[in-house]
Amino acid sequence: MTIATPSRTAHELLDGRTVAEVEHTPAWAQLKNATIALQKLQASDGSIADASAAAPLLDDVIDAIEALSPLFPHDAAYLEASAADFRRWRAEGLGVPDFLDSLVAFQPQEHRVDGIRHLVVFPMYTQNGSRDRHVEAVLVEAIWPEFIARLETEYTNRLFVSLRLIDFTPGYDTNSAVLFPETVAMREIPTFTWGAIFQDREAARYRRVTRAAADITKLELPADAARLLDDQVLAEETFVMWDLIHDRTHMRGDLPFDPFMIKQRMPFFLYSLEELRCDLTAFRECVALQARLSARDDLDAAEQAMLDHAGLVQYAVIFDRIFRFAITGSRVRNYDGLGGQLLFAWLHQRRVLHWTDTSLAFDWDEVPAAVIALADAIDELYWRSIDRPKTAHWLAAYDLVRSVVTPHPASVWARGLPDDVLAGLPKGYTDAVRDDEFPLSMFFEALEKKMRQVIASTEGIRGTD
Repeated sequence: MTIATPSRTAHELLDGRTVAEVEHTPAWAQLKNATIALQKLQASDGSIADASAAAPLLDDVIDAIEALSPLFPHDAAYLEASAADFRRWRAEGLGVPDFLDSLVAFQPQEHRVDGIRHLVVFPMYTQNGSRDRHVEAVLVEAIWPEFIARLETEYTNRLFVSLRLIDFTPGYDTNSAVLFPETVAMREIPTFTWGAIFQDREAARYRRVTRAAADITKLELPADAARLLDDQVLAEETFVMWDLIHDRTHMRGDLPFDPFMIKQRMPFFLYSLEELRCDLTAFRECVALQARLSARDDLDAAEQAMLDHAGLVQYAVIFDRIFRFAITGSRVRNYDGLGGQLLFAWLHQRRVLHWTDTSLAFDWDEVPAAVIALADAIDELYWRSIDRPKTAHWLAAYDLVRSVVTPHPASVWARGLPDDVLAGLPKGYTDAVRDDEFPLSMFFEALEKKMRQVIASTEGIRGTD
């Protein structure tokens, strides 16, 4: 005869701790351990065949969520819905999970308060992490300093949520630095009201990669750029400012239609240009902010912080793009990698970036104008493409990229697409693009070999590492 072990009470699971210590509670340990064990039972689509093995684990998950819920009163409706979704999933036989109800109840954009914490539990895949839709549990806190709250009134972005990782299950022990609602398993697609970025992870890997690359290339960093590498909190806030402006840019400007968000199938260099356009817009806006605020002598504390961070964003965009983006990931349709290559080559060809005597240097006084000139070129491409057919826009975009970065010698696009492709459907154009249409230059080939272990070491990194 088996005697059931009574479950611990909610009081025991919290161990008298506050939300500031939630990662040390028995409840969080129970939730994390049960979730990890549950993942081993899940198929790639999230379903579970062995219901008997899953039953006690689901009990632990539900008990832990309900025990932790009082620590998160701002998320009470969501956590109640989460427990209900787990119960319904079990009652319906543990097929492909559907957590639409709890996803709709989770509204972190309504609580953009610096330091406020959230408990997040969903069956989901993690972008740049795991493609399996497994249950993941994450503890996070908001990064929302006063100067960002003030800045957001000028660069309005109600969907943007900036987070710091506290603890997480294996799906986030990866390169994933985002929490997006579209990754959650659900029966239908609702209107999405938020998107979150883990700025501590972005900042920590930036600091590690940029420091190593600067050493390897013998780059003498300006004092402010060096300060950014020495201060994790400063770097986090800088990335919040960058991403706040970047994220809203996807929806603004003279857009041919919606060049990114509808996720249409198109040549990957179009995605390169769109992501780079958003980064360069953040750079441009920070140059303008810096000029405007520098001209005043009556800045309050929030405005002074804006001024300080506006200069730091410019360094972050340049160094993250050329040192990390360009050489991170595979060479299969790596649109962020191509964007980094494009920025580096553009600055080099305008002689504001120099690789001489195996040392890297910048003419920093000339860099802003050169970066803004690239932003102008992409904006001009978009503006003209409003009057062009889709494939003509694609061809014009390719011409812009190839005018800066050299295509693969075997590229069909570089030689000129044959008439049957030009006269055919857009699919033919996309199929003709090589996986690595724009290979790494000799500079980046050499840098990638020296940086490979450094970049690999940033997997799963957090701000405390």
